[in-house]
Amino acid sequence: HTWLSENPDVSSAQIHDWLMEHYPKLIVGESTVRSYVKELREKYAIPKETHQRVYQAIPDPPMGQQAQVDFGKTNQKTPQGKCVKLYFIGFVLSHSRYKYVEWLDRPFTTKDMIRMHEHAFQYFGGMTDELVYDQDALLMVNENAGDLILTKEFQSYREARKLKVYFCRKADPESKGRIENVVGYVKGNFAKHRIFQNIDQWNESCISWLERTGNRKVHNKTKKRPVEVFTLEKQHLKPVIKEITTTSINSSITRTVRKDNTIVYQSNRYSVPLGTYQKDKDVYIEITAENRLVIREQTDGPVIANHIISFERGKLIQDRQHTRDRTKGIAAYISTVSSYFRDEERAIAFLKEIHHRYPRYVRDQLGIVLKLSKASDQRTRDEALCECIKRGIYSASEYSDVLAFIQRQQQQKEEFKRAEEEIKALHGIEPSLLDTQPENRELAQYLDVLKGATKYDTVT
Repeated sequence: HTWLSENPDVSSAQIHDWLMEHYPKLIVGESTVRSYVKELREKYAIPKETHQRVYQAIPDPPMGQQAQVDFGKTNQKTPQGKCVKLYFIGFVLSHSRYKYVEWLDRPFTTKDMIRMHEHAFQYFGGMTDELVYDQDALLMVNENAGDLILTKEFQSYREARKLKVYFCRKADPESKGRIENVVGYVKGNFAKHRIFQNIDQWNESCISWLERTGNRKVHNKTKKRPVEVFTLEKQHLKPVIKEITTTSINSSITRTVRKDNTIVYQSNRYSVPLGTYQKDKDVYIEITAENRLVIREQTDGPVIANHIISFERGKLIQDRQHTRDRTKGIAAYISTVSSYFRDEERAIAFLKEIHHRYPRYVRDQLGIVLKLSKASDQRTRDEALCECIKRGIYSASEYSDVLAFIQRQQQQKEEFKRAEEEIKALHGIEPSLLDTQPENRELAQYLDVLKGATKYDTVT
């Protein structure tokens, strides 16, 4: 009566399981419990609401051919009266209905999912020819007219295990009805109204529930005990010779860096250092056992960000080191930028004038000057600084224009110089000969040569 009063929607089947759990020596039939629960409900006016879901009947596949996999989550009470969210993965052999369930007190990662696949294969003593899944983000990235794009980590595991996988279409519960029933069964018979102590004790209780009820109770449709049918189906499972660990799987997962220097993971935004963003740039993420999100620019490169994973949604998780350092003040910022010029005093005067003209946007102005100075050579930026001061230009955007103009001039000079060298090379003679002058003779020398010449000779 206490159980019914506190949990009006509890089923008689769950009451029977609770009796078996609390009083192992008690011998009582489920029909007897069902009749007694019905009597108590009528006597004390404790009605029960039922929610029925309709499925289409599908013939059972042969032994060892198929297993179905799905995820679920529940809200549980703690001894202190607090509410915690728990997550579980369920496996069921489609022929025998033999089940395996494992829980976490945080959302699953792909590594968790792979590890629990290995636990399920150990529990079953083998693996089926085919695994049926829902379209979960841990397993697949996208679907395009039947073409499935798997996550890189799960694809590596699939190839290592040589798994044949089948993903159900969206809004198609009939194709995975067996695991849908298991998820509902776990929620309604094991987890509902159960008090959560810790995750280890919870998983131990769940395994005990599987052995006591989940796999031993006569199935409503097959009218057989899953544990008995499993003894036959186990012989048809493929042996699992070597265990695959997550460390042997290529676990590099990528995320695209957004314009605000963040990446998205499980509906939350995580910051990366300012300046990381580039168009179509990806970074590599890793989820550690300590529930931290590690971000690298290269798979084996240095860590650029390390965050604690949030279980909420829509949150911005930001490292203060990834934001502008507003504690240093403008003076320190000006000192940093001026260090890129040879004449630092002149540069400081230039930057202070910019601060005077653009007090509200001084950080943006200094940031532009700093970025441009880093990207240019010493001579060019010094020349641009002198030109700006000479012409009374005190603006980061105009400094950018002057810098670009000087760079173009330098480029044109280099191109002209190269062209001049090419033209000289075309003469094919020693350049020093071009300065040679012809010898000048007096007119009398030519007259002496012509003395004695006749008119006829001259004409000839």
